[in-house]
Amino acid sequence: MKNPLTKRTDPLIGKLKLLNEADTVPFIAELKKRESPTILGFLNQHGYNIAQRHPSVLNSFLQVNYLLRDGIGIKIACLFNGLDPKSNLNGSDFIPELIEELVGDSEDRYELFAMGTREPWLSDGASKLFGDRKFHAIDGFKHSEDYLAFYRERHVPGRFPIVVLAMGMPKQEHVALHLQKAMDTRALLICGGAILDFSAQRFPRAPMLFRRLGLEWAFRMLIEPRRLFKRYAVGIPLFFYYLSRNAFSGGRVGGWSALNREP
Repeated sequence: MKNPLTKRTDPLIGKLKLLNEADTVPFIAELKKRESPTILGFLNQHGYNIAQRHPSVLNSFLQVNYLLRDGIGIKIACLFNGLDPKSNLNGSDFIPELIEELVGDSEDRYELFAMGTREPWLSDGASKLFGDRKFHAIDGFKHSEDYLAFYRERHVPGRFPIVVLAMGMPKQEHVALHLQKAMDTRALLICGGAILDFSAQRFPRAPMLFRRLGLEWAFRMLIEPRRLFKRYAVGIPLFFYYLSRNAFSGGRVGGWSALNREP
């Protein structure tokens, strides 16, 4: 009989694609070679918390093709699970680099979609993110079928769609999976959170010192206390509770074992 207090690996943390800075170039090359629609997501402390409360969200994260580590909370979670956390690849820094490396001067091979936030930040953010290349944009307050219809009306057969979903968690992951299932071409769907708002400078980025220390969340709470207080002041203690519970319960109280109860 197994000891109920035996520590177990958290499958959501085990799902992470952990990379060093030197690994990003071969990783982007790997994304280019993919022959099927591919979803790239990012996991932070907030997303981890949501996944513990909602089995459907956990299921979405586990279906994402590549899940990158974002933030000091998930770094701690990796160490807690005996994994080398490697580099912090948050979307606000990595996504612009990724798009530039993928598209470069080959605009005729790609088509760019921005799905998220609202005007004027939608168009402004997409223009800055895509480097003034042609793009198609739709706000982040539609239903999944609306995004699929928008994509189908504008997709040019033979081109590689790059779709940036900036709707926040967990909607963007659900929409990404919906689009992926309907696509019959190579594509990259990027779950980018607030990337369009940051690109449009709707919200300021944290100073570099905060980013290097993994404390961008603290800066954001300082400038948006009303919106983000619960996410961090309440969410961080909850995060450590969920982390400990999952490590020693095997998820029996909640978390990933609930996937088995999903219809």
